[in-house]
Amino acid sequence: MEAWLSHPAVQAGLAPFAVGLLVAAIGMPLRLAGLAAAAGFATALYLTGNFVFEPLTALRKLALVGMGAGLLGWVTDLAFKPARTAGIMLGLLAGAASTWVFSTVLMQRAPLEAVGHGVGIGLLVLVTVAFMLDLHSHPIRAGAAGVGLGLGAGISAILSASALIGMYGLALGAACSGFLLVAMIFGSRAAAGTSFTLAAGLIASLLASGALLLAKLPWHAAAALALVPAAVRLPLPERAHPALQAVVASIYALAVAALACALAWLASRR
Repeated sequence: MEAWLSHPAVQAGLAPFAVGLLVAAIGMPLRLAGLAAAAGFATALYLTGNFVFEPLTALRKLALVGMGAGLLGWVTDLAFKPARTAGIMLGLLAGAASTWVFSTVLMQRAPLEAVGHGVGIGLLVLVTVAFMLDLHSHPIRAGAAGVGLGLGAGISAILSASALIGMYGLALGAACSGFLLVAMIFGSRAAAGTSFTLAAGLIASLLASGALLLAKLPWHAAAALALVPAAVRLPLPERAHPALQAVVASIYALAVAALACALAWLASRR
């Protein structure tokens, strides 16, 4: 069993998918389905032995912020009515959190370079999170965007020579796939809410930022990933079964994610 759980395909794929699926299905009646993204991500952290926070490295800060985003989103869903201003505020908070996550990395750079990277990463996180939060009431679109963001960030990171970040991105995509499967079956009853959109958007954008700072992911590839949540806003067949809508939304999301991966691959060939 231990050897099976240590296999990368289980850690980055099967286990996060199963946990995301179970959390979405069991939590749906209690409006907790949105915790699937954070739960699947936490599963990958546990299986890879990184569910610890001492010493507090950049990657462990990322994990702490990512899991906290799911809980913060859940509290937000319970305490507030969704509004565009809330999305902007949470996006600004996420952008500020990115500076803390990568503070030790940025301090090793020259001052002007550190400021430029810090501002750029903050904007990337803010835009991605704001776009994702706008999908809180659309479980099909949100689930497809989460899949695209996770797989796009994961594959781009692997192509940029960061296997561990890539594994966590794939795990996020797998967990979001579990949520999307539940949304395909139950439609709008599988509420995504802020708990799903905040966690998926923040974790994916932080993983892309980590690959950008710690590996060789180019800026334009990371920026392309931020367009995934916007792409799923394209028209869906209105009266079609949720499963067909999910397929169409996934095509939109994966097309943009594939663009980001292609840009990362081209950069790695230089």
